Amino acid sequence: MAGYTNAMKVTVTGILIAINVAVFFLLPPQSFAFHMLSLQPLAPQDGIVFFRLWQPLTYAFLHGNLPHILFNMWGLWLFGSEIEKYLGSRRLLILYLASVLSAAAAQMLTPLWVHSEPEPVVGASGGVFGLLLVYAFLFPHRKLVIIPIPVPISAWLFATLYAAMELFLGVTGAQSNVAHFAHLGGMVGSGLLLAYWGRRYTRS
Repeated sequence: MAGYTNAMKVTVTGILIAINVAVFFLLPPQSFAFHMLSLQPLAPQDGIVFFRLWQPLTYAFLHGNLPHILFNMWGLWLFGSEIEKYLGSRRLLILYLASVLSAAAAQMLTPLWVHSEPEPVVGASGGVFGLLLVYAFLFPHRKLVIIPIPVPISAWLFATLYAAMELFLGVTGAQSNVAHFAHLGGMVGSGLLLAYWGRRYTRS
């Protein structure tokens, strides 16, 4: 009975995945609600500013197609479930939301330092990248597989290579349909939060 109860335990990771999946099936990308919940640029579009204060949070629960949500939910489960076991549900949620918000901030500020066309953004990738950084910090020697490298590599190297690739692609504009700086912003948000927690616990 105890084993059955543990198997049925509700987790923050599971709730986040469930919300993303539910929104994916309930809210088609062509709908007006999808448009208004997406992270819209601060710059006017056709003379109209579509940005709203809730968008830096709601965009992370929207996905444009099946591969997009499958990849993000796989990452959320892979990293989030382990972090939640180690740090607890409350800290996982705080880390995830901080990553989502910092990713949104990075995306909105990108045109200030990189010449790019402002575009709406959706997806949980910023939050997932933030969790990747935390995972690599907590479990640096865990082995992960990164495509196209055919052999498992350590989590810290996985995170480092991914961050370097995102920075390169973002600066060069080689893959313009992906919010590379939002991914990096998610890592910055979780990293700053980890640093803050580390200082706080050291002083106490």
